[in-house]
Amino acid sequence: MDLWTKRTAGIIARVALLLSCSYGTTGEEVCDSGLVSNLPPSSFRSSSQLSSSHAPGFAKLNKREGAGGWSPLVSDRYQWLEVDLGERTKITAVATQGRYGSSDWLTSYLLMFSDTGHNWKQYRQEDSIGSFPGNSNADSVVQNKLQQPAFARFLRLIPLDWNPNGRIGLRLETYGCPYTSEVVSFDGGSSGLAFRLSPVPRKTSREVVSLKFKALRNSGTLLQAEGRDGLSLSLELERGKLFLLLRRGGTSSSESRRLASLGSLLDDQHWHHVVLEQKNAHLNLTVDKHTEKGCCACVLVGLDYCFGNVTFSCAEPVSVAVTFTGPQSFLQLPGATASSSGGVSLGFQFRTWNKAGLLLTFDLPQQGGVVWLYLSEARLRLQIHKGGSALNDGQWHSVDVTSRRSRLMISVDKEEGGVAHANPPFPVTAGGQLFFGGCPAEYHSQDCENPFDVFQGCMRLLAVDNQLVDLITVQQRLLGNYSQLQIDMCGIIDRCSPSRCEHGGRCSQSWTVFHCNCSDSGYSGATCHSAVYEQSCEAYKHNGNTSGHFYIDVDGSGPIKPQLVYCNMTEENTWMVMQHNNTELTRLRPSAGVKQHSVHFQYSAQEEQLSAAISQSEHCEQELSYHCRKSRLLNTLEGSPFSWWLGGPGSGRIQTYWGGAHPGSQQCSCGLQGDCVDQQHYCNCDADRMEWTEDSGLLTHKESLPVRSLVLGDIQRPGSEAAYRVGPLRCHGDKNFWNAAFFDKETSYLHFPTFHGELSADISFLFKTTASSGVFLENLGIKDFIRIELSSSTQVLFSFDVGNGPLEVLVESNDPLNDNRWHRVRAERNVKEASLRLDDLPVATQEAPTDGHFHLQLNSQLFIGGTASRQKGFRGCIRSLQLNGVTLDLEERAKITPGVQPGCPGHCSSYGSLCQNQGRCVERTNSFHCDCSLSAYTGVFCQTEVSVSFKPGSSVSYTFKEPYELSRNSSALPSSIYSDMTLRGENVSLSFRTNQSPALLLYVSSYYREHLALLINKNGEEDARLIVLPFFNPLHDKQFLDVLGSCHSFCSLWINFSLHYKIDQNAREDFNLTSDGEFNAVKSLVLGRVHESDDFDPDLARLASLGFAGCLSVVQFNTISPLKAALLHPDTSPVVINGPLVQSNCGSAGSANPYVEENTHHLSDQSGSVGSGQPLVNAIRTDSAFIGGVIAVAIFVIVTALAITARFLYRRKETYRNQEAKEVKQEDSQDFSFNNQADSQNISTENPKEFFI
Repeated sequence: MDLWTKRTAGIIARVALLLSCSYGTTGEEVCDSGLVSNLPPSSFRSSSQLSSSHAPGFAKLNKREGAGGWSPLVSDRYQWLEVDLGERTKITAVATQGRYGSSDWLTSYLLMFSDTGHNWKQYRQEDSIGSFPGNSNADSVVQNKLQQPAFARFLRLIPLDWNPNGRIGLRLETYGCPYTSEVVSFDGGSSGLAFRLSPVPRKTSREVVSLKFKALRNSGTLLQAEGRDGLSLSLELERGKLFLLLRRGGTSSSESRRLASLGSLLDDQHWHHVVLEQKNAHLNLTVDKHTEKGCCACVLVGLDYCFGNVTFSCAEPVSVAVTFTGPQSFLQLPGATASSSGGVSLGFQFRTWNKAGLLLTFDLPQQGGVVWLYLSEARLRLQIHKGGSALNDGQWHSVDVTSRRSRLMISVDKEEGGVAHANPPFPVTAGGQLFFGGCPAEYHSQDCENPFDVFQGCMRLLAVDNQLVDLITVQQRLLGNYSQLQIDMCGIIDRCSPSRCEHGGRCSQSWTVFHCNCSDSGYSGATCHSAVYEQSCEAYKHNGNTSGHFYIDVDGSGPIKPQLVYCNMTEENTWMVMQHNNTELTRLRPSAGVKQHSVHFQYSAQEEQLSAAISQSEHCEQELSYHCRKSRLLNTLEGSPFSWWLGGPGSGRIQTYWGGAHPGSQQCSCGLQGDCVDQQHYCNCDADRMEWTEDSGLLTHKESLPVRSLVLGDIQRPGSEAAYRVGPLRCHGDKNFWNAAFFDKETSYLHFPTFHGELSADISFLFKTTASSGVFLENLGIKDFIRIELSSSTQVLFSFDVGNGPLEVLVESNDPLNDNRWHRVRAERNVKEASLRLDDLPVATQEAPTDGHFHLQLNSQLFIGGTASRQKGFRGCIRSLQLNGVTLDLEERAKITPGVQPGCPGHCSSYGSLCQNQGRCVERTNSFHCDCSLSAYTGVFCQTEVSVSFKPGSSVSYTFKEPYELSRNSSALPSSIYSDMTLRGENVSLSFRTNQSPALLLYVSSYYREHLALLINKNGEEDARLIVLPFFNPLHDKQFLDVLGSCHSFCSLWINFSLHYKIDQNAREDFNLTSDGEFNAVKSLVLGRVHESDDFDPDLARLASLGFAGCLSVVQFNTISPLKAALLHPDTSPVVINGPLVQSNCGSAGSANPYVEENTHHLSDQSGSVGSGQPLVNAIRTDSAFIGGVIAVAIFVIVTALAITARFLYRRKETYRNQEAKEVKQEDSQDFSFNNQADSQNISTENPKEFFI
């Protein structure tokens, strides 16, 4: 608690005893007496009456005098019935009845209250609902209790709807009790009341200051209490809003700190109730029904004296306002009388929320023109046809327009505003009529034109020729004309006070609606209610993201703000990493006079974020290590420890165990395992040796995490040295994300306590099913309900009723939803709209009525997977069910519920597509795993390329196992003996980048001295050619062909070499090469330089000796990935590495798929996009700018044997080797001769090209 907060303890107490002066009935006393039945007829007034027997004095409940009630002359919405209760009264309920023996009754109405009979204020239920339900016949009585009592002398009832087969007819009664209070009036100058500090302040845990006020101005000081040390507490009204300020010094210009602010439009000349309540260190400010919480401490006193112009009565000035409610509203008044100056003088005040609208228009009869005074972009503009700023702030603004001869002047807010002058070349005089706010619909364009928006707001103090217009006379149709106006009241509503925008969303409004700006809040929706970000790294992973920094919102739509964390998805578990301010190894040395060294760790996440993240994770850990040299750590089991740490919630609790040990053990990891350097101690450092040693381990007890502080004690002795490290907090697993239940019957369900989402509610979950329909969720009330269901195999329906009839929101999918795959549903209801989202389909919405929704009032249990009637139940799985950010524990409830099973297996059907590049999806109880053993890629989704930078002398040789009982005459052995070594189909793929040509990319040999080579040949100066040399036998070609020729039935398999390549951005090209032979008994695969080349022909031998300089990536030969084996499993794989070999990210960002650039979206494209749900910094990415060009080549070799194609390839190879083989036709041969530049210095200097094969 800071100094200012502590010193307010002696301030509030000085005023509380005195200001709690309003009295009358208390909340516990009965206040339901009839107030109307004994009133005289003179207490009743009305807009009109059908006849004397229909007079308003007959409008008493259950009375039959006269015509049995009140009926106006005309049944429309301009009629009203007014009751004068004689004194200010507490009103708690209103009852209505139709006119006796007739077809006349009301079906809905509005209630207005006033203390003066003017300046009426509409009563609203639940802040937004203004109308009350009426009757359905003439005899029954309908009573409506007021949620909050009204305090007024006058009541006015305005009919909205009535029996369509009758007319307006009414009898009524109001219920309540007398209400009196002492009042004091201030003149707004130097008047005031002073209070003296009580000599003995009361020491109570709760203090209350209560008062009611009515303001004629929008600014002023209501209360100020002075304290010690120059501090004062003041309650001030500023622009119609109430502020509680703590000041240093007694003047308004003193330094101040805002403790709370609340309310809006409090200068409406109506009473407002203020309660300032202090309980211990908590402070609540309540204005009318709304409360803002703060922190303070408080006390109080009695009346001492008054000064200035103070009266103990409350003057009630009459100020008649008029409200322009809609597009048809206007007020027509007679124009100004002719004056000697030939000018015009007009004035009025207005207030509005709209930025635009017509305020006043009149014609210029002498010039045949027209004048418009209007708002545009919240600025006042005057336009003549042949200014003030931010005037839509809801405050009253005065406007004066005067014209004298050829000089026109318009002023706004008098001396506080601005003045504009104009000098038109003709005198400006008002015509016969003035139109305020708009134009009559029936008028012709020449009488009243309005090219602007209509005005919606309030006006008062209208003056023409410096004479105030009597608006009551206008209301009585004795002066001017009007339409759709509310006269004698200002119906402005501040829809942003209190703000319905959640999570810091910024509220703005017009006359009819409010809007929430959710930018930079981390939330979305009409009221900024729904979280933009996922709740865990686990959720991001299952959206297909890879490692990176992400915003995590641990409680969804709850109050905890999003936090930025690092998600490490490179391991089997998905880790959420939360950093603090010092994760490095920090060294300590003795310092003079310092006996202990303490350090406090500040985390990037806030306290509530840390606690929630730890709670919802399955496992958390934090490294704690101590490196020591003659510096003891915990000493003995019985003794007091030299060092300790604080961990857990808040500032943490003292912990005396070290990393790797159990809580409370006062041991280190070696003490638990029994392998400390000194068996007499339980920590290595406690041996107190001169050699460096350490005690390190992981803290895994979640209740003790995170580490908050570290205190190291044995560092002051000569020769003592130490170093410590506290790693980042790491957590994995999301208990909420995988919390699931399986419903195997339509009659099975889970039940939970009633769902409370009165004005704002969101529901989200995942489901999978094979059924075509079923109810996911249902909660009922007396009339209200809320339900989400699968209404058909392609439709999800969100329906509810909040007292104004059922409302439905439907989303339809083009694909069936009963495909036994996970689908996500998100439903939200707030005061602006109801919305439903299914997977990534467009959101469906239903707007709320202009006055907003009623409260959702539910009272039954919440049913999940079924209904209270046990009909239309859901069969399938529901997972990760959250209501307003709170996860329901389906699994725990399912364990004790028949017909429902905890958990739900089978995730590969939904998430298996995330496994890329031949990765195989493996099921787990919760989640899934991508098995990359058959892929040349690695990573959580088999998406990370394994790339190596080769030097000319580098090589990787992968040796296949030797053939079984290899005979000297290997050609005579049947190939079936070496079936595991005989390739009837090859799949070869790799990516490379090089500027070397010629170059050997890949070489495969067999025990039969057959070869498969992939090389680049420089052909001339312009282009590099990619050449595939199929297998051949350089020493026994004839015998080999003869053997194949004599084995037609056994060797009748096809070998198909399909070559696809793409160079840079050129179009893909395809080639097909076929052979009729088998590649028998594969011996080895070599990448880079081939060291054993005795059997090579001279050209190939020279090329093999050059090696390869460049990048090779994702090399795969059938199921063998030699680079992956060499880099990740060198000790367990049959690989031999020669020369320098450096793992690199030199590989392409694309996969071996030649179409990867066309259909792959890289998450790094979204880097830095706040609110997108994508990583801000993608930790596993390749930089495409690093690569000069992309050459994609794909080779797929399927081995089968046919004699004809083998002979074809053999002859083509013979042509390549010695330019012979005359028996082969010229069109069947192709020149594959090398560019015979074997010198390693003769390497092309072209830009590196990248290939996919």
